[in-house]
Amino acid sequence: MAIRTYGPNAVDWEQRIDLERLRTDRLRRLNETLERSELGALLTFDFANIRYTTATHIGTWAMDKLIRFALLPRGGEPIVWDFGSAARHHQLYNPWLDGEKRARAGISTLRGAFHPEAGIAEEVARKVAAELAEHGLAGEPVGVDLVEMPILMALQEKGLTIVDGQQTFLEARKIKTPDEISLLAQACSMVDAAYEELYGFLRPGVRENECVGLVSKVLYELGSEYVEGVNAISGERCSPHPHVYSDRIIRPGDPAFFDILHSHMGYRTCYYRCFAVGSASVAMRDAYIRCREYMDQAIALVRPGATTADIVSVWPRAEEFGFANEEAAFALQYGHGVGLSIWEKPIFSRLVSLDHPETLEEGMLFALETYWPADDGWSAARIEEEVVVTANGCEVITKFPAEELLVAGRKYWTAGGALNTLREAQSHLNTDKNGAGPDGRVY
Repeated sequence: MAIRTYGPNAVDWEQRIDLERLRTDRLRRLNETLERSELGALLTFDFANIRYTTATHIGTWAMDKLIRFALLPRGGEPIVWDFGSAARHHQLYNPWLDGEKRARAGISTLRGAFHPEAGIAEEVARKVAAELAEHGLAGEPVGVDLVEMPILMALQEKGLTIVDGQQTFLEARKIKTPDEISLLAQACSMVDAAYEELYGFLRPGVRENECVGLVSKVLYELGSEYVEGVNAISGERCSPHPHVYSDRIIRPGDPAFFDILHSHMGYRTCYYRCFAVGSASVAMRDAYIRCREYMDQAIALVRPGATTADIVSVWPRAEEFGFANEEAAFALQYGHGVGLSIWEKPIFSRLVSLDHPETLEEGMLFALETYWPADDGWSAARIEEEVVVTANGCEVITKFPAEELLVAGRKYWTAGGALNTLREAQSHLNTDKNGAGPDGRVY
């Protein structure tokens, strides 16, 4: 199986991503999953689940506000209640929602900002209960993904039985459609480009936050919908790994690793790469080799029918790399589904996967992450690859080179293992006046 990376524009001369098929395939999968459950309906306040269900989006500013909600009744079509004029926009431009029939104005509690006595929570519950009654589902359990306490209590006061619906959403979303896989590959191709720019920029004297700014600029210029974060870690901050960038100035000999998370048409990336800056110590090279070996061993096992337990069994125990237990080391040797959210099914971790394995299926797409601290006590290596499970194995869709440790920001050309001055390099190796070697890179 070859994952195609199409251009992002629509054209008449090539069959690319079919957005209508994307919408219908997602809704079909969710309806099939709902039919297999004991639920009468699904009620969602989660941004990704709303998009998966209704194919609507109003901007990333709304992601943490829980202001929108959507309902999928068993045997029915989805209804979305949306913020202010967004509902009117859906009525005009989202024909699959049948205008005012299934795109309606509605508002939740603004995370409690509305006065409790304003009756907003009760109005949400009234809307939902009325729709369930219309579909003859008033006595059926309703699966909810995320809910605020006032909304939960108002729904229960209406006599509704509220249960966990998150598993139903995630079960539907764990197998990606062909169009979803293509969008996820496109998202990775944008990160490939960002890493190419970052590799050329990374050198002693730049700060972690400058690297974050550069990557964000590249991604937005390529059309990213949302840059969720760039995890930039360097020097002694690599071990232990803090998962957040700072204003640290990168120094010669530093390790530096980055995780780039962004959204392309809703589809996300989680994509680490690791470099040495200026030069690489023996300890850092050894750590990278070990980190890469754990990654390669895991990828070699990925195929339909394998389990998450099979994968994590080749990774080291937490105690082997300096942590008290698997909870303390969580997400360092790790895997997770990637789709409209960063962390979806399946999850790979020695914390849970050995006792609760999940079977891999064709069409799953997930990221595998490995980590190894160096013997010097402060360096560390971090690698991540996104893979698609194919009929006979898997395909890696994160393409920026990671087979061996890359050294960025080197201003000298090396020959025979010796580090020469720029003038000597120009003399002996025919670099140009700017210090560029035969391949055009500045060393």
